[in-house]
Amino acid sequence: MSNVMTLAIDAMGGDDAPDMVVKGLSICKTKLPGVRFLLVGDERQLEPLLTQYPDVKAISTVIHTDEVVTNDDKPAVALRNRRNSSMRLAINAVKKGEAAGIVSAGNTGALMAMAKFVLRTLPGIDRPAIATYLPHRTGGSVMLDLGANVECDADNLTQFAVMGEVYARNVLGLAKPKVGILNIGEEDLKGNDSVKQAHAILRNTKLNIDFYGFVEGDDIGLGTVDVIVTDGFTGNVALKTIEGTAQLLGFFLKDALTGSFLGKLGATIAKPALMNFKKKMDPRRYNGAMFLGLNGICVKSHGGTDALGFANAVQVAHDLVHHGFNDLIKEDLERLMDAHSGNDS
Repeated sequence: MSNVMTLAIDAMGGDDAPDMVVKGLSICKTKLPGVRFLLVGDERQLEPLLTQYPDVKAISTVIHTDEVVTNDDKPAVALRNRRNSSMRLAINAVKKGEAAGIVSAGNTGALMAMAKFVLRTLPGIDRPAIATYLPHRTGGSVMLDLGANVECDADNLTQFAVMGEVYARNVLGLAKPKVGILNIGEEDLKGNDSVKQAHAILRNTKLNIDFYGFVEGDDIGLGTVDVIVTDGFTGNVALKTIEGTAQLLGFFLKDALTGSFLGKLGATIAKPALMNFKKKMDPRRYNGAMFLGLNGICVKSHGGTDALGFANAVQVAHDLVHHGFNDLIKEDLERLMDAHSGNDS
């Protein structure tokens, strides 16, 4: 029983919940032996679905509630008025130790507000950050923050760097991940005071971090570094720009391959390569944003994803728990604080 991992699932979060949620759990069930689920949501809607997916039913416990956080709920309103919602009860399960992590495709702002209020932050972390995995030419990198903190000071950015480096090293399996701060240029004199000060801290810290320095927007796709650190405003704009560009590229490619006889002929010949291209560009493969810095594992799935995308978000939560991610962050933060104390003396 000690090998069993329980994850709390907000069964009512997401555009196509709860159907998408249960189908997603069925997909990831075979990949995650030894995992059980606390399904929090409307039992009347969940029971017919669990009957269709007996493999999920066999490893799930349903916690009934008919209260749901809507996409229109403001974070403060949700925190105050949705205390019995599927999202809040799933988070509570992590706080109580009934689950090792929580996955939700619901309202992002409400999820962050509730998770921060219930779980609190780790010692040494002032603000949690939203992080995600981004593909690049030779693999992938982790980028944070993606919208939790519109404005960040140097200490916030430094803490993000520590959390991102721990994730890249232990979850992505990179022996010595490179860390960079997103800026408007690579020169030390460019950028605002926060990024300059964070640059100085990371350059001079005694932490065993491979700090590259400043990176620019095009370095994200090039894979110049493995960890990209930025404030939530810039990170969210960058992420949405990347997503929009990918959609535009797909539109142009489809238009070129279907707009003429020669285009259709070329598409037929290149079909295997195009299928591989489509697979690499599929956003469902990278679904699952992590709320790093909380005293508990919390993963946000895209609200409009399908079952495959939700299954990948569950996989992210599993990996964070499996690698003892929060314990690893605590260790590095202690070293960071020791390093600060040594520099102050």
